[in-house]
Amino acid sequence: MAKKNKARLLVKLLSTAGTGFFYVRSRPKAAPKLAFIKYDPKIHKRVLFEESKMK
Repeated sequence: MAKKNKARLLVKLLSTAGTGFFYVRSRPKAAPKLAFIKYDPKIHKRVLFEESKMK
């Protein structure tokens, strides 16, 4: 079995439109917080997704 890479984190990208829709991505631990403009299917628009805590 392969070893997991400990230098990366799984992060949740939550929609700033307030719909509750999210994407899960991985990023290096040393990198700054992620923010992307991606498609939110609940409102049928592209909106900003910002990193939030995974539960």
